[in-house]
Amino acid sequence: MTWSEMQPLLSQACWDTLYMVGWSTLIAVVAGLPLGILLVLTDRGGLLQNVVANKVLGQVVNIARSMPFIILMVALMGFTRWITGTTIGREAAIVPLAVGAIPFFARLVETSVREVDGGLVEAVQAMGGNTWTVVRKVLVPESLPSLISSTTTTVVTLIGYSAMAGTVGAGGLGDIAIRYGYQRFETQLMWITVAILAVVISVIQFAGDLAARSLHRRGGRSGQAPTLRLLKARQPAADVSNAA
Repeated sequence: MTWSEMQPLLSQACWDTLYMVGWSTLIAVVAGLPLGILLVLTDRGGLLQNVVANKVLGQVVNIARSMPFIILMVALMGFTRWITGTTIGREAAIVPLAVGAIPFFARLVETSVREVDGGLVEAVQAMGGNTWTVVRKVLVPESLPSLISSTTTTVVTLIGYSAMAGTVGAGGLGDIAIRYGYQRFETQLMWITVAILAVVISVIQFAGDLAARSLHRRGGRSGQAPTLRLLKARQPAADVSNAA
């Protein structure tokens, strides 16, 4: 197969892979972020301590994470058909990709949020901050660099999943590698696909690491602690009451 024949195949495959990974990452972040925070809040000593709810959520996440992706795709075929109307193609692949990534990302979020200094949480609570204030002003901002790294890890994992999804007709670079590189013995095309995947993953990892380091430096150099911002916001009201 000549390069002129491979180029349109590879271009479409790259777009399909980015399309599947992009949408599934968005869904995983939107659903996995609150799930991960909820796992922390409902744990022992958390702001919403509920041991039963925490155990149930934890078990659901663990079961979903333990399932191999190829089995998950097969198990979700009925659900995928109900959502998209088909089990073949890039739109259909987004469903199992997102379902597989949500618990994975939730555990990464849980780990990131647990690293936040508990003293900040206690300080905000002492100033009258409720649970939503703690989440919005402390847990998310303070763990943001780690959350960026977690998102990067999720994207890289989803690229691998999308290549696996290509083996069952989902399209993308995995489909090209199997259908042409392996089944039609186009070894050159298969190795080009592998090289493209390696480059894409390297670029994404570099961009994610750069963003995380930038946020970390910015927070450490000039960012005020959330407790100080809340304290300054409450000082005028305190001054008025003292004056009265």
